[in-house]
Amino acid sequence: MKKVVLAGVFSAQLFGNALAEDSKIESAHIASPKHYKLLLENEEVIVLKMTLKPGEQDNWHKHNAETVYFEKGGKAKITTSEKDMTLEIPNGYVMWHDQWEHQVKNVGDTTITAIIVEKRK
Repeated sequence: MKKVVLAGVFSAQLFGNALAEDSKIESAHIASPKHYKLLLENEEVIVLKMTLKPGEQDNWHKHNAETVYFEKGGKAKITTSEKDMTLEIPNGYVMWHDQWEHQVKNVGDTTITAIIVEKRK
């Protein structure tokens, strides 16, 4: 099992704390049902599976505080209201992030898959 100790620090430095407070912005699985499959929803968490093929981009969406496990990483461009970042995400990478709004585009040549565990408000 891979463990990334600095995942929370890494994601905070890259993406800042773009808060997902605007109720007009939809959750990932509602904004982009083609790319996010709802695996579980209860009073505590929402669990999603994200799949982005090369060249695909999801729609602008929000997440509550989340832990993301990248089953298969790749090259992704992540856009927030504050900045754009292009990242090489390794297979097995784990990150945590506070609530935020963003958009993800797969700019690599492999399919990116991730399991997202998102805290309910």
